[in-house]
Amino acid sequence: MFGRGGGDAQPGRAGRVVALDPDRALVRGAQADPARFEALYRKYLAQVYSFAFCELRDHHEAEDVTERTFLAALDALPRFREEAGADPANPEASTFRVWLFRIARNALANELRRRRRRPTAPLEAAFGVAAPVDVAARAAARVEASAAWAAVDRLPDDRRRAVILRFVEEMSTAEIAGVLGRSEGAVRVLLHRALRAVARDLETGR
Repeated sequence: MFGRGGGDAQPGRAGRVVALDPDRALVRGAQADPARFEALYRKYLAQVYSFAFCELRDHHEAEDVTERTFLAALDALPRFREEAGADPANPEASTFRVWLFRIARNALANELRRRRRRPTAPLEAAFGVAAPVDVAARAAARVEASAAWAAVDRLPDDRRRAVILRFVEEMSTAEIAGVLGRSEGAVRVLLHRALRAVARDLETGR
């Protein structure tokens, strides 16, 4: 996965320093010249594809969703408004990365709706991308990755996505909150309940 670089900072209210979007320069460059969007595309391509594949477990569908995500992001980029640091309680809620993953989440939701209208064959247990480290936390330490993934697949949508964003994409709770449109506290609850559910699943050998 790509690491997060340090962003710029500026004085906030009462002299408090707030972090700015680390992609600020790249975003402004792409807004001025769409050809420079390629830098953002290259930076986040693997992350968006990984997120899509973990949801869909199909390489072709994940590629399609990834392509739709970046096309939509490029089209909407002139309207992107940076708000990183605007909310001291959630300084990462409106970075370019979070905004991009919101677009990916919507593209995935549309794809899953299409699937439900036209059911396909059962999903294969494909593991072409890196599995999350200790996806079911300590409870799954002795369980094979395939069993853990199967348990994650059975989680409700928001819980499953929270687990993927946290353990595959290595997002902070603030970033996940921005992607899912939840508070940080709600994200912590989602993760806690998801990991407990996965652990129970594995313990019962479902």
